[in-house]
Amino acid sequence: MGIVAGLDSSPDFTRIIVCDTDTGAVIRQGYAPHPVENSEGGRPADVDPQAWLLSLGEAAGGGLLEGVQAIGVSAQANALIPLDAQGNTVRPAMVGGDKRAQVAAADLIDGLGGREAWAQAVGCVPQAARPVTKLRWLAKNEPENALRTAGLLQAHDWLVWQLLGRPGRRTTDRGGASGTGYWSAATGGYRPDLVELALGHQAMLPEVLGPADAAGTTPEGLLISAGTGETMAAAFGLGIGLGDAVVSLGASGSVMAVHPEALADQSGMITSLADATGMHLPVVTTLNAVRALRGTAELLGVPDLESLSDLAMKSTPGAHGLVLLPYLEGERTPNLPHTAGTLAGLRRESMKPEHLARAAFEGMLCGLADALDVLRGRGVEVRRVFLLGPAAELAAVQAAAPPLFGAQVVVPQPADYAALGAARQAAWALGVSQGTLDPRTPPVWQDPAAQVLDPGDELAVGQAVRQQYVSVREQTHPGALRA
Repeated sequence: MGIVAGLDSSPDFTRIIVCDTDTGAVIRQGYAPHPVENSEGGRPADVDPQAWLLSLGEAAGGGLLEGVQAIGVSAQANALIPLDAQGNTVRPAMVGGDKRAQVAAADLIDGLGGREAWAQAVGCVPQAARPVTKLRWLAKNEPENALRTAGLLQAHDWLVWQLLGRPGRRTTDRGGASGTGYWSAATGGYRPDLVELALGHQAMLPEVLGPADAAGTTPEGLLISAGTGETMAAAFGLGIGLGDAVVSLGASGSVMAVHPEALADQSGMITSLADATGMHLPVVTTLNAVRALRGTAELLGVPDLESLSDLAMKSTPGAHGLVLLPYLEGERTPNLPHTAGTLAGLRRESMKPEHLARAAFEGMLCGLADALDVLRGRGVEVRRVFLLGPAAELAAVQAAAPPLFGAQVVVPQPADYAALGAARQAAWALGVSQGTLDPRTPPVWQDPAAQVLDPGDELAVGQAVRQQYVSVREQTHPGALRA
């Protein structure tokens, strides 16, 4: 019996949970917001990483880590920290989606010879959020800072390095490295030429550790595991494996699944990430998920998504022939960046609020089912779908998702899955260091409490609704989803 901790440094806060090493049961936890002022448009694009250390210290206050033997670190994806030759930050960390870098992304795509060349090289196509794209922005807009940049770290790499006292060795993990745009999940190696393409010169890159490796031990004897990105930590905390997919319902949507190999996707729809266990996490994103529900709620004058869900439940599957293609912000899957949404099937009998509400839920879920089918089309097995996000609790989502996805749907209870995954990684590294765990097999922890929803007798109805949606999509945007 022992205890380990998992730390999740998200864009807004630090959460630390302390768990039983054998079962994963949460014993105690701490929380603190980052001392960061939000800009008018929301989160700032630049953050002094010292803010993450300050909130870490506050979250760990009151003896939270007393008796802890090992700690794992999960942190927000895509945050890039450029370091000078002495290991000091050249400028604040570049975080988030960072729309400043959109032109830089287009430059990089052209610079290597197109989307397919990037997909083959590193499994992902540059977007504004990617660290490689931020490097190009830095080179173009802050050339003096770019010249001073001698080393590169991401958020979880930097936090691990700080916890270990800034040793000469800097480390990362496969999960974090796979999101940079200059490391390939397929080959397991860096592409320094892509760093040079973006930044204009080489930079020191952290050593990529294996899933069960330790980054080091603090002078006090606390083992620090490899750490990983927030997405990979959450997947590890959920305990997903082969046959499992995760659908996240935010304003935009994402679908990821566990797969034994990296997928190079010429269309660029699949981002080929590595997970925290030695497997792979192909990800497909949509630009429109809950934002389509919120837009429909505003149009219908209902006060919140719960009311929209209640209204939708008064309709029937298929919404009396009403179909919403929810491409309100353009779309990534299918790749239709400049399109708009489409409402089809308007007849006198379908022009009722409850049918439009139902069409909004079905349109959102069918868009995500399209993303699932992109993965299935590449041989990814999907037997269970874990549904995440507050909207997963809505009755209309729970009624429609299993038959539309054609799979069992699991709705886990809300929990800090990224912190839980970080703690599980710490337990794994600790067990391997003590000789009690195999480096190829992570510790088995309790499954999260969850609702399990089966398509059952509704499967045929759901597939008919799906076909109705596909027909409208094909009529409106012929061939758009063909890879």
